[in-house]
Amino acid sequence: MSAQSSFQDGDENKVPRIMTFRPSYDEFKNFSAYIEYMESRGAHKAGLVKIQPPPEWVPRQSGYDIENINMTIPPPISQLVQGAQGVYQQFNVQQRKQMTLRQFMEKANSELHSTPRHTDYEDLERKYWKNITYVSPLYAADVQGTLSDDDLDVWNIGRLDTVLNLVNTDYNITIDGVNTAYLYFGMWKSSFAWHTEDMDLYSINYLHFGAPKTWYAIPPAYGRRLEKLANELFPETHQECNAYLRHKMTMISPKVLRQHNIPYNKVTQEAGEIMITFPFGYHSGFNHGFNGAESTNFASKRWIEYGKRASICRCRSDMVKISMETFVRHFQPDRYDNWLKGKDFGYHPEEPGKLCPANPPTINVYDKKESLALAKAKASSPQKRGCSMPTNSEANGADDGDEKASVSSTSGIRLKQAVVKLRKLPRELVPDPPAAPERNQFAQQRCGEEHKKDALSHKSPHT
Repeated sequence: MSAQSSFQDGDENKVPRIMTFRPSYDEFKNFSAYIEYMESRGAHKAGLVKIQPPPEWVPRQSGYDIENINMTIPPPISQLVQGAQGVYQQFNVQQRKQMTLRQFMEKANSELHSTPRHTDYEDLERKYWKNITYVSPLYAADVQGTLSDDDLDVWNIGRLDTVLNLVNTDYNITIDGVNTAYLYFGMWKSSFAWHTEDMDLYSINYLHFGAPKTWYAIPPAYGRRLEKLANELFPETHQECNAYLRHKMTMISPKVLRQHNIPYNKVTQEAGEIMITFPFGYHSGFNHGFNGAESTNFASKRWIEYGKRASICRCRSDMVKISMETFVRHFQPDRYDNWLKGKDFGYHPEEPGKLCPANPPTINVYDKKESLALAKAKASSPQKRGCSMPTNSEANGADDGDEKASVSSTSGIRLKQAVVKLRKLPRELVPDPPAAPERNQFAQQRCGEEHKKDALSHKSPHT
């Protein structure tokens, strides 16, 4: 599937398309310079760009024979999707057992989870949306580590050397998956819901091996349109948290986007290709089958105005919030004093006609040691993104009986949030129960009961 666009209301001539770049090795060597070059060509206007790296760039010399990759991954999540008619919410149910990468591959290639027969990517996309609420896939997301060689000096995702490094050098803070690398092992139908990156940062995703990913992207200039639609579809969720899209639970199909005149692009990422998302670029997507990807965030000077005005979720204690102090002090010294006073008036880069102050100064609320201690107390692994909800040990797992979900407890406030989330779909969109529940899908009644007993929010998968 080459990059494709959806146009409405005569937007065809002004909605930017996803570009594909094929740099030479010399052009590719300087990461930040090449990002600037792509932006000089307008690549950022689509919110997403594809890069086909030069053949000289080999991030892993030993290849990707799973038999030779000795890796144990943390307990994956089972992605339970509820909804109908193109409007869904995704709940990530933490499993109990860790798995080797080989075991995950075998699960992904099993009859239950294997990619269905299809004639082309368009046919597979139709099957994805038709069956999105059935057979919950597993996703091994937010796995700390890398598949790249230690001596890889060019485009090493674990050390990109951008201005985001100031968070580490000035504050001595490491944020897993934000300024370190994360791995993602997917299977057919494992998904990432609509979101922008934490603090509206850039992201990079390299598909090391395996089946492709389909990406959907909203050009940043139309990001507010998507937010408005989501707010209309999930009014109670929006009332509880005006930054609820950062929970990474909201799934809206291309059909619904077209019905509401929201332009979007879609593109398929093949193994060996790189995707870059840009500030305030909403994106979502799904995996075609078993694969492995590596991702992290990065920043540039152009990002600073986005970061200063990024929406912040305040209803969850584990959401990433980065102080903009070091960036304003280093790169906008003439605005620093006004920024400290909350009087730094300006424009969001995608809303040039709306004058407003930047978000007030905050401290870095992400502390790795405290986060790890909190996660340990809650019997969960710290993750970078979104929302997950373990059920208790009596619940059936996402597929076989030995894949039971983990035990966890949480505060009354968070429990209330989780219960409310399960009731967010508009009444007319609540689907009829299937005639014969799939083996790996919770019965509706049990799911409601278990979510009321135990709920935990932490970071959910990005890619």
